[in-house]
Amino acid sequence: MSKKTLMSLLLISIIILGGCNSPQSRTNNSEARTPKPDIKYPDMTKQNDTEVYQTKEVNEPEGIMTLAEALNFVLANNPKLQVTYLKVRAAEAQELQASLLPNPELEIEVEELGGTGERSRFDSSETTVQIGQLVELAGKRSKRTRLAAFEKETAELDYRAERLDIVNETVKAFIDILAAQEQLALAEELVQLSEQAHLAVVQKVEAGKNAPIDQTMSKIELSNTRIEAEKARSRLISARNQIAALWGGQNPTFEKAAGDFFESADVPELNQLTEMISQNPNVARWSVEKEKRRAALELEKARKTSDIRFGGGLQYFNEGDDSSFILSLSIPVPLFDRNQGNILEATYMLAQTEDNRKTVEIQTRNALAEAVTTLSSAHNEITILKEEVLPSAQEAFNAAREGYNEGKFEYLVVLDAQRTLYEVSGKYIEATAKYHKARADIERLIGRDINSVQNLLNSKPDTN
Repeated sequence: MSKKTLMSLLLISIIILGGCNSPQSRTNNSEARTPKPDIKYPDMTKQNDTEVYQTKEVNEPEGIMTLAEALNFVLANNPKLQVTYLKVRAAEAQELQASLLPNPELEIEVEELGGTGERSRFDSSETTVQIGQLVELAGKRSKRTRLAAFEKETAELDYRAERLDIVNETVKAFIDILAAQEQLALAEELVQLSEQAHLAVVQKVEAGKNAPIDQTMSKIELSNTRIEAEKARSRLISARNQIAALWGGQNPTFEKAAGDFFESADVPELNQLTEMISQNPNVARWSVEKEKRRAALELEKARKTSDIRFGGGLQYFNEGDDSSFILSLSIPVPLFDRNQGNILEATYMLAQTEDNRKTVEIQTRNALAEAVTTLSSAHNEITILKEEVLPSAQEAFNAAREGYNEGKFEYLVVLDAQRTLYEVSGKYIEATAKYHKARADIERLIGRDINSVQNLLNSKPDTN
């Protein structure tokens, strides 16, 4: 092919590609994007300029572990959270892909080649070199990019929701550990009391002051308390394994969990908390979802406008060394398919969003009301047990044990008082755990810490 031909082909290519990338067809991505939620993503390692997710070996925490340390460790290593994060990165990649122009097409065609007679060689061949470009009309690229931006934002909100779920699970698992530690300590204390009681009964039986049946009963009670202690130890092991699973571990090595387990406080009223549910990403998601589906509808409407494909090139006639320009234009005729089905589907999907938003909001409100009721009930139970029942049970046990040692009461009185004290103490631990878990559920539903809500309410100016 002659030099003149190549220069002509290059000139046509520049004209075509320059026209397809004109300012009118460019997408203003800053206008298409919506504000990003404030989230922190895990670190990624880089390899050959490509971000690659690598699973890292989890180093188990050591020593005494606080709730803050447990949360940091879980959020940095939870496999499920890492998967959700990668979905955000995938959505970012889709946004990039949506913003790209269609590739031009290079077409080379040789005619009058390998025939018979005078056309048996290349002397009579005709060579056509052409570059074609698809031109998207009706702003399809900008609409497609805008839709992808909303897809990414919903992925970010899903990440926030998953993060809050993991935090909620971690807090509850940590509470289970604290409760199990208290239950084990209570059970071990009961074993010591039972051992002391059994020793006292044996001495009295040997001295002829008590019937042998008392020794048998005290021995049975001692065995039962040891069984309960083993059960409490098993529950603690299970709770430790549960929190380790959240950070991807198998054999937790931390010594113990430390926290103010028996601390409790009042919470704001339900109507005050209800105002905060907009912070819940599961609720906030549907506002973005509505905009996303509106963007999808606009894109489907734009797609009913057919795109055009045009090209240009050079045809070279080997015989006579002549050449000529070629221009082509292809316009689909929207006779049957005008994208009406996809437009109708997008319309229905948009109509669903408001009902879905109301459904999620109602479910969140109901769950919040239930959590507040549970919290209030647990708080009342804690107060009664702590201020009334526990002191009375402890006083009754001390009096029964002292009276037994002085010969005033039978062993059954001591045994009954001991069991009552153990049951009440167990209920106190259970009520406290229920209180903290209900508090964690409320914080998950409002998307923030209750203390920050209380501080916010206290900081509001008095309008009276």
